[in-house]
Amino acid sequence: MIKAVITGANGQLGMAFRQEFARRGADFWACDHLSCDITNKEQIGQILDSRKPSVLINCAAYNLVDEAQNNRSTAFEVNAEAVKILAQACHARGIKFIHYSTDYVFDGRKDGLYTEDDAVRPLNVYGLSKYEGEVLARTMAVDHLVFRTSWVYGEGEHNFLHKVSEWAVKSKVLKIAADEVSVPTYVDDIVLVTLKAMENGLTGLYHLTSGGYASRYELAKYFLKAAGLEVLVIPVPISQFQSKTVRPLFSAMSNQKISGKLGIQIPCWQAGIEKYVSLKGRLREES
Repeated sequence: MIKAVITGANGQLGMAFRQEFARRGADFWACDHLSCDITNKEQIGQILDSRKPSVLINCAAYNLVDEAQNNRSTAFEVNAEAVKILAQACHARGIKFIHYSTDYVFDGRKDGLYTEDDAVRPLNVYGLSKYEGEVLARTMAVDHLVFRTSWVYGEGEHNFLHKVSEWAVKSKVLKIAADEVSVPTYVDDIVLVTLKAMENGLTGLYHLTSGGYASRYELAKYFLKAAGLEVLVIPVPISQFQSKTVRPLFSAMSNQKISGKLGIQIPCWQAGIEKYVSLKGRLREES
């Protein structure tokens, strides 16, 4: 029986885990930064000693990519140093540690999908901090699962699709980057694959994404059509947008390793969009 502690409870990944555990009737405790300071070694120890979980799922992260360029210390404190504290605390108590990283550990220059064996080369502070965090997770906790994800979206406002829907309200013509490519990944699929991996006793590093890949332009166009929003989407190069952060242009990852280990096929990104749009529709009807 799973007994879990979830950090980052109010983020889209944390919320998805809370909903799935509640649906299953699982024993879990979820905390946000107000009730659980993941940078506080003593507090983390006290929480784990009192809750006695079988697994700690770390959904907390500093994922403001642009802001990280000017807030390097905060990015590394949350994405790396706190991960070390959590991993060490779990290892000392025999608790499985699950952590999430990003496709931004890659530079986007590979000809083909990235695998777990490819060399990393982060281009920005966010990517650097997340890479250091995944190394610490794997080093400090023997019983660990580290998942690299990409372009995650789900319930909440901190994702690209929510931004697109807001832009569509303000303008009927949107210019979206057509040369930035990765794998849009529905948060519910991340949760289900994570739990299946845990139930099967897997450890190690895995790429956990939906199937296929898409540009920001293709993603926005598909989402707007699925949502029934009549908006003209114009493809443009990412260079047209002023940004202080260098991003990988093609960071799509292959999920074949985790799919093969579990004997499953993770749904394609288009299927995730359809489920997301359906969820948004239900939430509007209920509000």
